[in-house]
Amino acid sequence: MRPRIKVRRSPIHGNGVFANRDIPAGTEIIQYRGRLLTHDEADQRYGGNVEEGQTYLFTLNETYVIDGEDNGNSARWINHSCDPNCQAVTVEDAHERPERDRIVIEALRDISAGEELSFDYGIVLEVPHTAARKRVWACHCGSPRCTGTLLKPKSGRK
Repeated sequence: MRPRIKVRRSPIHGNGVFANRDIPAGTEIIQYRGRLLTHDEADQRYGGNVEEGQTYLFTLNETYVIDGEDNGNSARWINHSCDPNCQAVTVEDAHERPERDRIVIEALRDISAGEELSFDYGIVLEVPHTAARKRVWACHCGSPRCTGTLLKPKSGRK
C-alpha cells in the first residue's frame, strides 16, 4: 500500500503535504516531530524574531515547544489555511509528563487523494500586528475565507 501522504511543491507556499490516497475525517495522519525545547531555549535559539515570517516551532504545552526544523518530519511542510482540512491536536501523556505530550495532525473532514493538507496555524504574537508585520506573516491559502494573514487576534482584539 502506498504511503498516506507525500511532500511536493505547493501552490500555497513552498513545500506542501498532499494526500496520496483518500483520508477519512477523524484520521490521525501524522505526528509533528522535532527537537523538544523549553520556551526559553526556543527564545534563545531564535531570538523571538517575529519579523521573519516563517517558523517550524510548535507550542506543545506550557513548558515545551517542538522545533520541526531540527530533526523534524514531513508534518513541518503542512501549510496554513484559513479554511483547513486538518487540525493540530495535543495528546497529553497519560502519566502527566509534559515532555511526553505530542502533537498529531488529524483530518477535520474527508480528504481526497491529491488534496493538499492544511491547518490553521493560529499564530498569536504579543507585539502589535502592524500592516508591515501582517505582510511578513501573509497568508496565501486562496480560500474565500482568507484573512490575508497567519496572525490571530490577541485576546479577542483584531
